[in-house]
Amino acid sequence: MLDRRSFLGTAAAAGAAPYAARAVPVAQPGPAQQPQPQDQPQDQRRGHESFMAEAIAEGRRLERYPFGAVIVRSGLVVARGVNASAENPAYHGEMVAIDDHAQRADDPDWGATTLYTTAEPCPMCMSACAWAGIRRVVWGTSIEGLRRTGLDQIDLSATAVADAARSFYSPRLLLGGVLADVTDAMFRRAQAIRDGGTPAGTG
Repeated sequence: MLDRRSFLGTAAAAGAAPYAARAVPVAQPGPAQQPQPQDQPQDQRRGHESFMAEAIAEGRRLERYPFGAVIVRSGLVVARGVNASAENPAYHGEMVAIDDHAQRADDPDWGATTLYTTAEPCPMCMSACAWAGIRRVVWGTSIEGLRRTGLDQIDLSATAVADAARSFYSPRLLLGGVLADVTDAMFRRAQAIRDGGTPAGTG
């Protein structure tokens, strides 16, 4: 059986992008919860949207499958990832970002990080967050939203995975729908590109 360190080493980074400048810090949320973006205080909502914009920028590097992710610590983007599953099926954007942070940080301090991703983490990626102890995970498009753009998905939500890991994992924030209007449009545009149609008007 792989321990956490071995597990985190299985995904290799696919060319990390330069780090972003300092952005709006995210206030720490309370106990484990599944709020809606509109329920967040205005300053936290702005922070989440600022960092989601960074994940979206990563996703836009891959037009056909715009799964991008960033990891934030102490108000800074400290790791980045974009889907590289054409190279290796395990290289989802979140996995690449996790590996990027593991490679770069002397002390990853996973519990102090927040992962932002353009789409709800699949069971593999959410399990990686649990094993790492990333206690705050924020996403844009839902798994159901991805299905509507023709992308196959395992029917298991991020919150269900987190709940299944509750014997050792206690997330403080699992928040979906942040800038979902932008990420949904981006995935619709990607569908049009994959289908060989025109992306005009789809995002």
